[in-house]
Amino acid sequence: MFDLDLANAVRKLSVAFVPMLLGMVCHEVAHGWVAYKNGDPTARNLGRLTLNPLPHIDPMGTLMFVLTALASPFIIGWAKPVPVNPRYFKDPRRGMMLVSVAGPATNFLLAILFAIGFRLAASGMGSPGTTQEFLLAMCRAGVWINLALCWFNLMPVPPLDGSKIVAGILPPHLAYKYLSIERYGLIIVMILLASGLLGMVVWPLMELSADLISALIGIR
Repeated sequence: MFDLDLANAVRKLSVAFVPMLLGMVCHEVAHGWVAYKNGDPTARNLGRLTLNPLPHIDPMGTLMFVLTALASPFIIGWAKPVPVNPRYFKDPRRGMMLVSVAGPATNFLLAILFAIGFRLAASGMGSPGTTQEFLLAMCRAGVWINLALCWFNLMPVPPLDGSKIVAGILPPHLAYKYLSIERYGLIIVMILLASGLLGMVVWPLMELSADLISALIGIR
């Protein structure tokens, strides 16, 4: 039983590893790239506009990925946040909103690309145990993991991206008070995750998005 469980755990991690790593790295690079295009060179100067995962890896975010991949149907993790200096933006509020949207939007695009990969892998399926079967599982995981990253980061809990978008809409004095709870953000996320409330909100959004992508790609 132990060997079987260990084998299943290793397989689950191996299937999810590439989609999760790609999703986290591209998410942060997208933030930095949009910031750079709006005049902020901070991410570029720190070497964060790269797909090399090493500058982006966050130990706590990686640990969270491993734990949720092994013990939860809702896999989540994160990379080191890309530093952004809004003082470089002509319109700081608008600039931060664009930067914040870029990460989740990139994950949604990756989910579409993995869905296309799923369809291509399915069309070339051979006998069970083939490379195509592994690719099929990895692409399926890529869709769900990137949708999870997209909607998780859009939650309006500081310091998640959704909070920056909300702050850009609120009057400045309310935005300041709202973002001041950022120091408790990780604790709030952990409580929401452990209680299942996060999954109750994010999972329906993921399912709706997956259905939309399936219809778009033509997957039955």
